[in-house]
Amino acid sequence: MDELSAFATVLPHFRAVDFGHVVVLIDYRTGDVKGLLPTAAERFREAARTGRPGRLPGPLATHLLTSGFLAPTSGPRPWPVTRATTATASWGSVEHPAGTARPRSVPPLDLLRATGALSAVAAVKAVGHRRTTMLRVIRTVHRATSTRRRPATPEQAAAAVLAVRAAGWNSPGRSACLEESAAAVLLMASRCLGVTWCHGIAADPVRLHAWVQTEDGTPIAEPLSTSAFTPVLTLGAHHHQS
Repeated sequence: MDELSAFATVLPHFRAVDFGHVVVLIDYRTGDVKGLLPTAAERFREAARTGRPGRLPGPLATHLLTSGFLAPTSGPRPWPVTRATTATASWGSVEHPAGTARPRSVPPLDLLRATGALSAVAAVKAVGHRRTTMLRVIRTVHRATSTRRRPATPEQAAAAVLAVRAAGWNSPGRSACLEESAAAVLLMASRCLGVTWCHGIAADPVRLHAWVQTEDGTPIAEPLSTSAFTPVLTLGAHHHQS
């Protein structure tokens, strides 16, 4: 490790989440996810506390510096590691149910608007380099949440989410939680309504999820199992983290 990289800190587009038995690294530019098993995870925690990448195993330190997760600094700048709310490993005994039920019918005009919001998200994903797709979606959501004029009620938010899901049922492109949640934010922003967009992680197996919630923190049209996800990035309302 040369003198230039004796100290380092994490860059803003990365997050580290500590589940106890594993530390998960998320790159919000590219959507890449990496897991550190117990020995490497403990060394990573020590490096985060001290701002010294030399605490890491050599190959891991080199990888994090060359991949842009860490940036060299002139002095120690410790970085945060999010502590997950669900740290106990169940090793596969807990599953997050997929939304496979056909959405209920919605008014034609609402369906048309929701289709437009989903199409806008698809366009954002399609225009640009594949490696920065996640970053473009996040920036779009950030801009949309900044236009809010009044908080959406739970009823307004639920109507938007369900309309987007109905539109996505027949969508020819990918329409999973990331696309649906981003489209719901765009749909509500077109009416100057504000919600919080959340992206979180759960362990065992490691999985990611995106959803929207009202400003009081109530998830909209989500199963109870969403509470197993630790929010890592939130945009909008009073929970904004960039």
